[in-house]
Amino acid sequence: MKIYDELKARGLIAQVTDEEEVSRLVNAGEAKFYIGFDCTADSLTAGHFMALTLMKRLQMAGNKPVALIGGGTTMIGDPSGRTDMRKMLTREDIDHNAECFKRQMERFIEFGEGKAEMVNNADWLLDLNYVGLLREVGACFSVNNMLRAECYKQRMEKGLSFLEFNYMIMQSYDFYHLFKTKGVNLQFGGDDQWSNMLGGTELIRRKLGKDAHAMTITLLTDSQGKKMGKTAGNAVWLDPNKTSPFEFFQYWRNVGDADVMKCIRMLTFIPIEEIDEIAKWDDSRINEKKELLAFELTKLVHGEDEAMKAREASHALFAGGGDDSNMPTTELDVPDEGMNVIDLMLACGLAASKGEARRLIQQGGVAVNGEKVSDFGQIIEKAAFADGVKIRKGKKIFHKAIMK
Repeated sequence: MKIYDELKARGLIAQVTDEEEVSRLVNAGEAKFYIGFDCTADSLTAGHFMALTLMKRLQMAGNKPVALIGGGTTMIGDPSGRTDMRKMLTREDIDHNAECFKRQMERFIEFGEGKAEMVNNADWLLDLNYVGLLREVGACFSVNNMLRAECYKQRMEKGLSFLEFNYMIMQSYDFYHLFKTKGVNLQFGGDDQWSNMLGGTELIRRKLGKDAHAMTITLLTDSQGKKMGKTAGNAVWLDPNKTSPFEFFQYWRNVGDADVMKCIRMLTFIPIEEIDEIAKWDDSRINEKKELLAFELTKLVHGEDEAMKAREASHALFAGGGDDSNMPTTELDVPDEGMNVIDLMLACGLAASKGEARRLIQQGGVAVNGEKVSDFGQIIEKAAFADGVKIRKGKKIFHKAIMK
C-alpha cells in the first residue's frame, strides 16, 4: 500500500487542494512539506499527535519535513477555534517554548543534513516592514473572502481584533517564504487551518505564478465531536514533568469504547492489516484494545521502558494495591498537625476549588489509602506522609503525596 492510500485508510485526510498531484508527490517521496506549531505553551500536547505522526509517516516514505516553529505568528495569536483572544506572550516566553518544542519533536522526526529541517518564522516575520509588507502582499487578499473564512467565524461573535485579523496573512506569508527560499511545495495542518492554508497557495499563485498545495488532517475528536487530548479541563502534555508517563498511559487507557479503534488507526504505527484484524475482536476484548493503544502511544512519546512501567503500575493498582512507584507524586510541606483532606486534594491538583473537592467527597469519589472519605474535615496525620499518602479520585485517577 502506498503512503497516500495508507493515510486515507487510517482516516487522516480531511481536505486536499489537488488529490492527484498531492498523492503523486508523497508517493514518489518528492514532497517537501511543512507543518507549523505556534509556541503558546512550553510543551506540545496530545492534540499535536496527528501532525507529529503524519510528519513521521511521510518522512519514513522518503519525503522531507520542515517543522516550522511559530516564533513570529505566536506574537499575533491564531483565532482558529477560539471564542476569545489568546494571551499575549513575551518574546522571551516564546523563545523558551520554542526550545521545548524542538526537544520533543526529536522523538518523532529525524533532523539533520538531508533529513528534516526546523525553522522559526520569527527569523523573517519580525524583520518585515509593515508598509513594505502591505505593498508586497496586501493586494493579494480580499477582505470579503477573509471575513467568510471559517477560522474567523467564532471570533466575530465576540469581536475580532485587528491583531488577530492579520494572522491569515502571516501564515500565508510563511508558505510563500518557504516556497521561495526552500522549495517547500506542500503545507499540512489541522482541518481548522484550511482557510489559512488556501491563503498561502493563492499568494504563491498570484505572486509567483506557480502551484503549491495543501492538505488538512482530520482533527482528533471523540464520538461526541469534542477535541481529544484534554482531561479534567487540562491538556495532556508530552512533557513528562507536566503529564507523567503513568497519567499519559491512563488517559489513552480510558478513552471511550467508541473511540478506541479510531485512535489506533490514526495515531499508532501498527500496520493497517493488523489493525483490521484487531477491529474484528469481540466486545469482550475492548480493554485489551485500550491497553494496546495506551502502550503504543506512551512508547512513542516516552520510550518503551516508561511505557512498560506505566502498564505494570496500571495493572498493579487496578488489581488492588501493588507498585505505586510510577504514580504521579506531589511533595508537600506538611504541618505538624497534619493536613485536611480537602487541602490535600487542592495541593495535589485533584480539585480546582474547595467546592469541587467537597462535591467529589459527597459523591463518594475520593479515597485515601484505600479508605473512602466521607468527612470533609478528615485530617491525614503527618506521619502518614512518610511512606506516602495514596489518593484515588473516581475510579481511575491515582495520586501520591509525600513529605519534602
